Amino acid sequence: MTYKLDDTDRWAIAETLSLHGHIVDGGHLDRLEEIFTPEVVYDLSAVGVGTFEGIEAARKGALQLGAGGPIAHHVTNVVITGAADDVVTVQSKGLMIMADGTMGSVTHLDTLRRHEDGWRISHRVIRPQRTPMNGAHLADEAGTAHE
Repeated sequence: MTYKLDDTDRWAIAETLSLHGHIVDGGHLDRLEEIFTPEVVYDLSAVGVGTFEGIEAARKGALQLGAGGPIAHHVTNVVITGAADDVVTVQSKGLMIMADGTMGSVTHLDTLRRHEDGWRISHRVIRPQRTPMNGAHLADEAGTAHE
């Protein structure tokens, strides 16, 4: 069943995604319940870190990254791609600044569920963007035409 989101829902969903950076970058891992469902699945396998299931596993995973993790997470280009009852899917872009000053770009593929305290991320997949235009320019170099 398709669900129509109102402006309040849209704002709350974007706010939840934005809050992730403030909580994690500030080291407030005791507040992960404000952004994740208890059974969250956090998939970082595309960046070689693995998948964490549950808030406690996500918390431990963040601590394991330690100094190797980003010092700043920024979310942008938030697009709600689907909505049904109390579940939405969202695609957004993320920029991460590392301690050595390098930056990385990722795509977040999120599922959020409405809980009694608001919208929470129940599933997140992080996909790194390592090639311009996701490789479309490589097809042009090989002589492949785009329609």
